[in-house]
Amino acid sequence: MNSTWSRFNITSIVLGFAFLYLPIVLLVIFSFNESKLVTVWAGFSTKWYVSLFSNRGLIDAAWVTIRVGLISATVATVLGTFAALTLTRYTRFRGRVLFSGMVFAPLVMPEVITGLSLLLLFVAVGLDRGFVTVTLAHITFSMCFVAVVVQSRLLTFDRSLEEAAMDLGAPPVKTFFQITLPVILPAIISGWMLAFTLSLDDLVIASFTSGPGATTLPMKIYSQVRLGVTPEINAACTILIGIVAVGVIAASVVNKRREVQRLRDEQAALRN
Repeated sequence: MNSTWSRFNITSIVLGFAFLYLPIVLLVIFSFNESKLVTVWAGFSTKWYVSLFSNRGLIDAAWVTIRVGLISATVATVLGTFAALTLTRYTRFRGRVLFSGMVFAPLVMPEVITGLSLLLLFVAVGLDRGFVTVTLAHITFSMCFVAVVVQSRLLTFDRSLEEAAMDLGAPPVKTFFQITLPVILPAIISGWMLAFTLSLDDLVIASFTSGPGATTLPMKIYSQVRLGVTPEINAACTILIGIVAVGVIAASVVNKRREVQRLRDEQAALRN
């Protein structure tokens, strides 16, 4: 019975991962296809990557996407961290339920509703759609994801460390930067990576809030896919996959090293 369930579980996991990742693997493989037909393999070639870097439209869209992602992820990480600290440390204040609902509303709000509401807001305040509006929109919907990640780490944080530091004379600001921040930094980095990835991937909200000169790469790819998939699009998607994969691996390595160093420091402090 156990062996039967084990085989069933293994088969389910394999099929699940195949369903999720096999299309990505095929996309990467066919980005090196010699043929212009993306479904017919005609040999190995890197000419589509050369063609991609001479495609001005895709390069400009990719540059816009990266700039929006870097700025929005950084600002969303700061705001999300502050929101998580507020919800965790200040459990009783007037309007806490409303504040919590506003912070986490984008998690359950359909992207169409979020994009449309932001569009109406920008029109109402007279803000021209472009790079700034796309960045503000991405900050709005990615901040809540950072808040969730950081809040989950703060809930398990040992407050006695902060209390000990303040008993020894450290002011609250110094205590935060020297005690609290190093402990929750892995969660902050994870939140930043999540916000950056969500910004790279966004299509719906950017479609509502973008304007001339602010076409993101997902929007550019979507507009070209409707006319037919080309190997250049496969090459662009492969590069994006590589950037995200390298970023995730780098963040994991940094977090692992920081966690090991933190454990060593704690053991050294206990010995002393």
